[in-house]
Amino acid sequence: MFQLKLNNNTEEILKKTLKVLKEGGVVIFPSDTVYGALVDATNAQAVNKLIKFKNRPPGKAISVFVSDLKMLESQVVVDAKNINILKKILPGPFTIVLKSKGKINKLLESEKRTLGVRIPIYPLIIELTKRFGRPITATSANLGGKPPRYSIQTLLNELPEKKKNLIDLVVDAGKLPRNKPSTVVDLTTPELKILRKGDLDFIKTKKYVTKSEKETKRIASDVIPNKQSELKKLAKRKPLVFIIEGELGVGKTVFVKGIGERFGIKNIVSPTYVIYYEYGNFYHFDLYQIEEKEEFKYLGIEKILKPGNIICFEWGEKAGEIYDLLKSKAEIINVKMRYLSENVREIVLNY
Repeated sequence: MFQLKLNNNTEEILKKTLKVLKEGGVVIFPSDTVYGALVDATNAQAVNKLIKFKNRPPGKAISVFVSDLKMLESQVVVDAKNINILKKILPGPFTIVLKSKGKINKLLESEKRTLGVRIPIYPLIIELTKRFGRPITATSANLGGKPPRYSIQTLLNELPEKKKNLIDLVVDAGKLPRNKPSTVVDLTTPELKILRKGDLDFIKTKKYVTKSEKETKRIASDVIPNKQSELKKLAKRKPLVFIIEGELGVGKTVFVKGIGERFGIKNIVSPTYVIYYEYGNFYHFDLYQIEEKEEFKYLGIEKILKPGNIICFEWGEKAGEIYDLLKSKAEIINVKMRYLSENVREIVLNY
């Protein structure tokens, strides 16, 4: 078992991972949800090795990563109705179940010959799958019956030696945010079915494309109800929390400024040297500097989760440690931002 730390060495990571996958090996790799176990989905030897590692019972399907909608359509049957749904929510933390075209190893399909497919919001997996040119398994790295793992050390501590010997490469990205595994959506029946609920609600998803700071602010402002009566209802019910994720420079602070301007707050600045700034009942957190779960205890977040408060978390990838608290006390809007090109961003809102 060879281990690599993910730092600024993405090219090295990609080359070594591709080499292992092409040789039929098993790779433990980070994702937008949990650590996953990756193998070539078309290689029978690799798939059998994965099933042996996972203690997977016969007949239990395993989903796959694809790089884009074109690769997705090459693997599963997609009709006109479904393609509109897929364009609306992917990439994202969703596994979509559709009728398989039988191009991957049969052991990954369900008994009904369906296949779960994922296009994650995780650039490294997207690039890996694109270069590999065919699907890669998207199952979590935990053994059957065990909870998903968010750190390599925790995973390795639970593995007996014979299981470790089945792993060819480990890519360690440190402790991942405690996001739930993906929401699993079955599109093979006339009525859409949620087979497993993750952090995000499949139904309440909106996508936007922005080419300027002005457009980003407008999108952020449009999320807030326009009518004063609706705002008052919202204020009485629960605090409103925005969990904003995305790469450095993608426009997270601009989005927060757009929300703030909707409430007449125009002096918002990024809390670069502190964790948060307070503007009356509007709170702007930057979680970039947060490294350990214990650090959240000193922020007093529970005290500000009161009806009428608006709370924005930049670097929401790190909010996994407090997600259950936020979900129990607040209305949450998840915001995922990513580059489509140098000057174009995509914003995905999940309510």
